[in-house]
Amino acid sequence: MARLSLVLTLLAATPLAALAQDGPQKPASAPAVGTTPLTPGKPARSPYLSDAQAPDTVAILGAPPRGQSAAEAADKAAFNATRALKGGPRWALATTDVADGASAILDDFACVIGQRIDQSRAPALMTLLERTRLDIAHGTRGPKLHYRRLRPFVGNDAEICVMRTAELGNAFSFPSSHAAQAWTYAAIMAALMPEKATQFFVRARSYGESRIVCGLHWASDIEAGRTTATAVYAALQGDAGFRADMEKARVELGKLVASGGMAPDQAVCAREEAAAREPVL
Repeated sequence: MARLSLVLTLLAATPLAALAQDGPQKPASAPAVGTTPLTPGKPARSPYLSDAQAPDTVAILGAPPRGQSAAEAADKAAFNATRALKGGPRWALATTDVADGASAILDDFACVIGQRIDQSRAPALMTLLERTRLDIAHGTRGPKLHYRRLRPFVGNDAEICVMRTAELGNAFSFPSSHAAQAWTYAAIMAALMPEKATQFFVRARSYGESRIVCGLHWASDIEAGRTTATAVYAALQGDAGFRADMEKARVELGKLVASGGMAPDQAVCAREEAAAREPVL
């Protein structure tokens, strides 16, 4: 948890211009979805789906690109091309998108919602997102361990947007748990606020693409993360506890939005809109 706290502290304290420059401000990568404690000082929550209910994502995804395939060549081309984004606004957005988890991604959705949600006043929504996060972790863990695909920066000295660590280099790449998490949360938020469904998925797409910009994932990892999210979210629909928590969150979120809240940073919103207009792939 200390590593995640370091990321959030650095991002809050460092100007965007500094994030885009060479120097020691480069943040550490956020820990993997499946290993990060959810909320300090609170007991860990359980996933909604049992092992028997969870989709077999190894079977669903199939193998990642390999060898001399066209898909492998496309992955390498995307990695090489996005190194040129260093120092620009898209690199800065990708760096701030390193943080993951329910709190971070809910903040990333602030421009879509139209306000920053006071998470202390949203216990039902946070419970929903944090429990779902455990189901996402289950969905991504199997393929990661089965295929053991290396990240794009392993074996080279190409620039990435976080500090290189042994932990990060030894963490497997396929599928992207960040992309899976953002896409699942977008599906949840779209169901809670259907009038903004398009905007939630657009932001989730940009968030996933930030992993390519950062050099932490191959493009096909992001696609696999979205597929994983779709399977997990579909399975969750069959769980009575998930459906009940969705209804609690719907009522709670409606009240919070109606009562008004802190407006999101318009400069941040403009940067996100620019990224959405110019996808990296």
